Amino acid sequence: MHLTQYTNYALRVLMYLAVVKKPARIADIAERHAISRNHLVKIVHRLGQAGYVQTRQGRNGGIELAKPAEKISVGEIVRLTEDHMMLVECFGKTDIDCKLKTICRLRKSLTRALDAFMRELDDTSIADISSNPAQILKALSVHES
Repeated sequence: MHLTQYTNYALRVLMYLAVVKKPARIADIAERHAISRNHLVKIVHRLGQAGYVQTRQGRNGGIELAKPAEKISVGEIVRLTEDHMMLVECFGKTDIDCKLKTICRLRKSLTRALDAFMRELDDTSIADISSNPAQILKALSVHES
């Protein structure tokens, strides 16, 4: 299983907002993580549409979490940002060209494994993965003001 860069960046944005605890500029997040500002704009827009972040206008404006980090599960974000969770080609398809499709037992095992994976992510919040704020801020060279 490999999560996309899009998902990785979405989780990084949410972690950043969870530890900074004040409105942040996309440019600052992009700079701290050394990733494309344009790419982050798309991600933040999607997170905003889904109700995970909100924007604040004005001099002290920026983006911030729209709800407490404890209320956002990693599983929710993975489902939002991943196009599909197909571990093998037969997931979600009925018209596959596989000689084993009627007798295959691998699909059932992989389905159970994916379900367990997603349960674990559902049980993990943004607060959980941001529970070391001092280390995160230091790693990103963010100085609290």
